[in-house]
Amino acid sequence: MVSLSKNQTVSLSKESSALSQLQFGLGWDPVKKKGLLGGLFGGNDSIDLDAGCVLMDSTGKTIDTIWFRKLESTCGAVVHSGDNLTGEGDGDDEVIKVNLSRLPANVEYLAFTVNSFRGQSFNDVENAFCRVVDQTGKELARYKLTEQGSHTGIVISSLRRNNGNWDFTALGHACR
Repeated sequence: MVSLSKNQTVSLSKESSALSQLQFGLGWDPVKKKGLLGGLFGGNDSIDLDAGCVLMDSTGKTIDTIWFRKLESTCGAVVHSGDNLTGEGDGDDEVIKVNLSRLPANVEYLAFTVNSFRGQSFNDVENAFCRVVDQTGKELARYKLTEQGSHTGIVISSLRRNNGNWDFTALGHACR
């Protein structure tokens, strides 16, 4: 498994032979209630992060978008697991599966996004990460999000078709 820093790229084909399917996993920790009263009477301040995926052609034109309200791409190659509202539980909180062999030839890039549904900033997000797992369950790459800020969205990573192989890049580009 390769641990990536912001703007680093790894060739996934070198990490896994016969690469045919990938899972993009997003995880984060739930908000900790502050103080005794926060623990007893803390309102609904859990952070609902939502993973998404934008399929693009070689010019950057959007072909399709996948998110919690559209769980499957038109071509059927990209499928979202559904919405986790709190970050509770260990491991991946949301998963997007990509069947590389079913992706249309004009799909050159897949951008993975993360948005805060309730508009909370990434200053409030703890231990967020994304990772890529192959069809055997082997973790190929991981990017731990260390940047915080007042933004409510982020383009966290991307997949790029590269001469029949796939490159994964940790991006961490903030957006609103």
